[in-house]
Amino acid sequence: MKKMMRRMVSVFLVIGLMVSLIGCGTKNNDKANDNASNAGTEDTNTGATNAPEDTDATTDEGNSAQEQEPVTILIAAAASMQKSLEELNPVFQEKYPWITVEGTYDSSGKLQTQIEEGMDADVFLSAAMKQMNALKDENLMDADSIVELLENKVVLITPVGGNGKVTSFDDILNAEKIAIGDPASVPAGQYAKEVFESLGIFGEVEKKASLGTNVTEVLNWVAEGSADAGVVYATDAATTDQVTVIAEAPEGTLKQPVIYPVGIVSASTKKEAAKLYVGFLQSAEAAAVLERYGFVVK
Repeated sequence: MKKMMRRMVSVFLVIGLMVSLIGCGTKNNDKANDNASNAGTEDTNTGATNAPEDTDATTDEGNSAQEQEPVTILIAAAASMQKSLEELNPVFQEKYPWITVEGTYDSSGKLQTQIEEGMDADVFLSAAMKQMNALKDENLMDADSIVELLENKVVLITPVGGNGKVTSFDDILNAEKIAIGDPASVPAGQYAKEVFESLGIFGEVEKKASLGTNVTEVLNWVAEGSADAGVVYATDAATTDQVTVIAEAPEGTLKQPVIYPVGIVSASTKKEAAKLYVGFLQSAEAAAVLERYGFVVK
């Protein structure tokens, strides 16, 4: 009887121990599951783990492009800038896709007059400081936006295969017809007049002169042979193989270097876009293109 009781007690003890072990295991598993669940919740809150991939992530510039309203700006630029800007404008538009750039190109004097008369331009790029300063003095340009962007050279050209009578500025009077910009409105013509006045021959040059409305017109007259010689910018001469550069303006014949300033028109209603454009023209990317066209970047 006693032996039987001992066996029963032993059985009960074994059963109790097994139940206890099973219970502990269940609690440990539940605790582990709770910890895992809590850890997942914490990770979700902090973003430390299990964060979903940001499939819509974009660059700052991309976000800006999506947020910006489309805008069109008008650039009033000297005729000698046309080819270089027509190459640069698409680059700018690719960089700032919400901005469309339109250009109008003519003599700086004509553009000055048009801005004075209310032309809806946002940026003015002149071939001389004279026109820019005049607009600034009339409070038609934002003075703090004006930058001396480029420098150019004044050169004497003849048609390719010309008669060889003109070999320098000094013997320009050997030409029967001389093409220069109209000094009244064309900076290249003003520079030509200054050079010839320094040489003491402007009165004689004027008698043989055909006055162009802008420097591109002067270039075309010489290229097609309707003028025996002409005065343009070095950058214009570089755009065609139909003219020969005879000489640069003699040293000392120009009081000031040929500076191209750029600035924002005060009446512009799109100044943020205009500011981006003026900044772009000062970038290394733009400088590489402008130098290729023969400009000296300031």
